[in-house]
Amino acid sequence: MYLFTSESVSEGHPDKVADQISDAILDDFLRQDPAAHVACETFVSTGLAVVGGEVTTRDAYVDIQGIVRRTIRRIGYTKGEYHFDADSCAVLSAVHEQSGDIAMGVNRAEKEEQGAGDQGMMFGYACNETPEFMPLPLTLAHMTLIELARIRRENPSPMPYLRPDAKSQFTIEYDDDHTPRRVHTLVLSTQHDPDVDQARIRRDVEDILIPRVKARLSAENAALFQKDMILHVNPTGQFIIGGPHGDTGLTGRKIIVDTYGGRGAHGGGAFSGKDPSKVDRSAAYAARHIAKNLVAAGVADEILVQVAYAIGVARPVSLSVNTYGTAHVPFTDGQIAKKVGELFDLRPAAIVERFGLTNPIYEPTAAYGHMGRDPFVKEVELIRDGQTVRRNVQFFGWELLDAVDRCRAAFQL
Repeated sequence: MYLFTSESVSEGHPDKVADQISDAILDDFLRQDPAAHVACETFVSTGLAVVGGEVTTRDAYVDIQGIVRRTIRRIGYTKGEYHFDADSCAVLSAVHEQSGDIAMGVNRAEKEEQGAGDQGMMFGYACNETPEFMPLPLTLAHMTLIELARIRRENPSPMPYLRPDAKSQFTIEYDDDHTPRRVHTLVLSTQHDPDVDQARIRRDVEDILIPRVKARLSAENAALFQKDMILHVNPTGQFIIGGPHGDTGLTGRKIIVDTYGGRGAHGGGAFSGKDPSKVDRSAAYAARHIAKNLVAAGVADEILVQVAYAIGVARPVSLSVNTYGTAHVPFTDGQIAKKVGELFDLRPAAIVERFGLTNPIYEPTAAYGHMGRDPFVKEVELIRDGQTVRRNVQFFGWELLDAVDRCRAAFQL
């Protein structure tokens, strides 16, 4: 038996506020110019949002102040008593043009040979613990905060004292064969109004939130919530001061929340605010797609895919696969990696094309995880050649199980 823990943070967490602003700005550039190169960073603090970074675009104009305020308003910071609200916070912009040295390495006459936007290694991971092929502790942590945000937005809300900032953390007890046995500990910290009793918050978590989370789970995973579960709710005693007033927020500080909750591995590169020429983002999505489809195909119960690049070079410098000894095929991990390299084109331009990554699809990724989400198609408004058009766009395309048959055929499953 052993324990493993993962955490998540809500859309109102200061770092997630910064991530969502950065991705909202990226989306508006891509809405107007799919070839835009964007690296947008955001800093939020008491009464202040600062946007900086590098952008290269042909003709896109983005109302940065307007997007910042819209995003903050959507998240729920709309009251002066929060000391950070959409209408009164100061918004400063310090955006300049992308380095020509980087652009020289990325841009190519042949689109297919577009170079990677930077060196580095990216990881994709999948396992069969949940229907989303994600680690159970992180799935529960995200799901709990998504449900808490739904409760906060309901009118009337059964928990009307909730404020936007929150964190969750799940510790799962596993058998030695890596099978989840039970939820060992749940930690939930939620920002709240000053006039609410902490005993009520705990009671509402037990009677309202947890039953709603369990209702979204399979019967097998819902049964992991048992009477001996340890529950900590607002363990400091209260959580009134939160959001950017409680802590400074920065883009890219929640990379483990964004990916696999500490399972697998992480190359260190953040996602939000980066256009898909940055392989920190696009190749991590591609690696997740590969790992998920391999596990869904039955190649292994758990898979980690690593891909690495050199700046300005299209083809990866390395590709590796780790099945953690769970493979169901008569191949070594090295042989599996070789087949993966033949099945999937990992040049940056091919990745961008496969998942439609030049579309404005990123703001929804910036809270509650980039991986393990439900893919969907939505009509969006684009500006192309000076004309406004509406097109159906794929969101979370890297979560599609559209390569399972190819994987089964390649591994004779």
